[in-house]
Amino acid sequence: MNFEITGKLILKESTQDISASFKKREFVIEVENERNSEWNDFIKFQLTQDRCSAVDSVNEGQLIKVSFNIRGRKWEKDGKVNYFSNLEAWRIEPVGSQVPPAEISAGYQQTDIPPAEEGDDLPF
Repeated sequence: MNFEITGKLILKESTQDISASFKKREFVIEVENERNSEWNDFIKFQLTQDRCSAVDSVNEGQLIKVSFNIRGRKWEKDGKVNYFSNLEAWRIEPVGSQVPPAEISAGYQQTDIPPAEEGDDLPF
């Protein structure tokens, strides 16, 4: 399953060598809650192996689009079964410069809309 989400890069951690054959790197984005900014989501992703460098080209505070898969595993130790999930990023793209809403409205000028012609039967 492939998913995409856009958010602001908050944290990028260093690459961790888990074993001789496995390395990972984690990063966090903040996704804005449209109803209340106090409830923004902070989502942690994982990059693995040769993808660990994918986050190098973006800076903290930058808006990015993350393409990712949801990966789930079953882990058993000492007779106890655990399950865990990872959001495994496979592509990171910077999102073009965003103009804050205040700046958009400040530069907006309403133009007069001409009246409809007689006999125009369009409802809008």
